[in-house]
Amino acid sequence: MRRILPPLTLVLLLAAVPAWAQQPDRFDHVEHAKVFPSCTACHAGAVDPAAALLPSGLGCVNCHDGTVERRVYWRAPEPEANNLRFTHDEHRRRVASGAGADSTLACQACHIPTGSAWMTVEPAVLPQCLTCHGVQTVHLAAPDTACATCHLPLVEATALSTTDVKAFPVPPSHEAADFMTGGGHGNLANAGTGPTTYLVAPSCATCHAQEFCITCHVNAPETPTIQALARDPRSLAIPVKLEEPASHTQTGFQVTHGKEARKSTAACQTCHTQESCVACHIAPPKPVTTLYASGPDRGAGAQVERSRPASHQADFSAIHAPVATSNQQSCQGCHVRPQCLDCHRVTPDRTPQYHPQTFLERHPAAAYARETNCSDCHNPGSFCQTCHVQSGLGSPQRALQAGYHDAFPGFLLNHGQAARQSLESCTSCHVERDCLTCHSALYGRGFNPHGPGFDAERLKGKNPQMCTVCHGRGIPTAK
Repeated sequence: MRRILPPLTLVLLLAAVPAWAQQPDRFDHVEHAKVFPSCTACHAGAVDPAAALLPSGLGCVNCHDGTVERRVYWRAPEPEANNLRFTHDEHRRRVASGAGADSTLACQACHIPTGSAWMTVEPAVLPQCLTCHGVQTVHLAAPDTACATCHLPLVEATALSTTDVKAFPVPPSHEAADFMTGGGHGNLANAGTGPTTYLVAPSCATCHAQEFCITCHVNAPETPTIQALARDPRSLAIPVKLEEPASHTQTGFQVTHGKEARKSTAACQTCHTQESCVACHIAPPKPVTTLYASGPDRGAGAQVERSRPASHQADFSAIHAPVATSNQQSCQGCHVRPQCLDCHRVTPDRTPQYHPQTFLERHPAAAYARETNCSDCHNPGSFCQTCHVQSGLGSPQRALQAGYHDAFPGFLLNHGQAARQSLESCTSCHVERDCLTCHSALYGRGFNPHGPGFDAERLKGKNPQMCTVCHGRGIPTAK
């Protein structure tokens, strides 16, 4: 049976453990300034790659034996994860291979601030490092192109966690108002391009990977700069949000953007998919086909919400008729004909509103000229004939007797031109047998229905069945 110690016993046992063994001591460099004349006595790895950079702590007992000095417990701290390109050995070899003096090899050049006392040690005195590398500014204000001098690309900094990446400081250049929307980040990414340089600026690869860019860029697969970056999901830890450019917030942009898109959609392809346009455009215009459809390895793009144009105020439905009449093409960008018919289709319980009050007097000319498609709302075989019969203008029982065309008594002599121009309007009331009364080659009056320049062979080659309606099987051939 396992024995459980009472709480008091546990406290006594813990008290028996030396205090120095419970919490490691902190090494004070300044306090030991007179003890160590050189740094490499403890940090042998700075000059010998095979040795450890930090001591084990076993040498502390030479002094701290509990008699001469109090006993201490010290252990080397766990190295912090970083993305530094720096190693003591490589740095030493690079400096030694240069033409300058070797005074920069001294540890204090990087670890002791200029003018400070011996052993006033810091992990790294960044201003002195930057000055040595020709960067005459503070750390984060250094040119973005200088990042890769000291830092590894993100994909190579495998020791960094997602939390480490999220905590990356933001350079001041990235805080500029137009950095994301004004092309600033794109110019920076392309700064390393050239015939003998990188496809993407090394400074971008320090913090970013493809996934970060794909968050916004719909055209990522077609952008060489983005494709030059390696893949690393940790890059998504850095927050990014797709924001609309300043041009998109200007008054009237919804009205004018189509004109710009018709010129070129190259700029639109960065943020917009075909789906983002279809959110508003029921009948997609041609420029939409030049955009990329959503898919893998593409950003979701701009999420567009359909909204009423500024012109469509609360009373717009009462005054929209003149606008729709003068510019139907603009209406068709968002509306389809069935939406119009929801209100304008004539029903027994609704007064017609689609046509103006005086339209009845001129509707024959409008129907003949096909200003609109009457059959969208009306059934010519019933609606039109019902009214015409009641008005004494119905189609008569005898084919050649006046009736529907009473407005022009001589219409029979010129009806051929009208039929060729708008045969559909004729079929609203007439069937083929009405025409064959006069135009059949087998019986009737034998009038030739073919106009001047008629090419019989061409029509026969395209649709010979049409010829048999009047000629039967005896279709004439060219002589």
